[in-house]
Amino acid sequence: MRGADDLSQPARLVAGNWKMNGASGALREAHALAEALSQAPAACRVALFPPALLIHRMAEQVAGSSVQVGAQDCHAESDGAYTGDLSAEMLHEAGARLVILGHSERRTGYRESDADVTAKVEAALRGGLEPVVCVGETLEQRDAGRALDVVAVQLQGSLPDSLDGHPFAVAYEPIWAIGTGRTPTVEQVEVVHGRIHALLAARFASGAAIPVLYGGSVKPSNAAELLHARGVDGALVGGASLKAADFLPIVRAA
Repeated sequence: MRGADDLSQPARLVAGNWKMNGASGALREAHALAEALSQAPAACRVALFPPALLIHRMAEQVAGSSVQVGAQDCHAESDGAYTGDLSAEMLHEAGARLVILGHSERRTGYRESDADVTAKVEAALRGGLEPVVCVGETLEQRDAGRALDVVAVQLQGSLPDSLDGHPFAVAYEPIWAIGTGRTPTVEQVEVVHGRIHALLAARFASGAAIPVLYGGSVKPSNAAELLHARGVDGALVGGASLKAADFLPIVRAA
């Protein structure tokens, strides 16, 4: 993990979000990825975000490699009567070093507000996890011409001031492109990423060094085009990250 003194420019990151997929047998994919990157190092940071029950074992599988392990969510509190939840401290102890927060599936399915995301970001910092904070618009919002405004409001409301000087990333994920096979045009991606970069630079002293990832149906066939778009500093990958053979080409494209 980079320290505050290293925050001079965005470090490219390709992150694989396994969502609720993968049991013990899937760990062989993480091992295969780590082995491949040990033989031919990537030009970017690489992280996998498995289901919580696999974090500890995956961290053991990729130990000594360049692959980092992250969690898909955390609770805003360090401990307490929160049945079924996991704190940032617990996830860090299990081997996680990053955490995805504010994913559209959490915002939509669990009705998480920007304030909820902010509380979790602060919890992640307390627990030693690097946040990857997601923002993005629905198809209805984009068709109404509100995409940039929606993203700006989410960004303002989901990022606490305490983030300044700490490593973190923002992931732009147009909700209408997640798991649908649809992707925005490169021009559309560049416009939103440009706005996000401008907002981050205006708000945080370290703003110019904060990576902005693209997430939304990223796959080997479109990775190079998306990852070379202006203002795109990496990718948040869903289904294509489950198999090393699919994920590696995306990593290589970065």
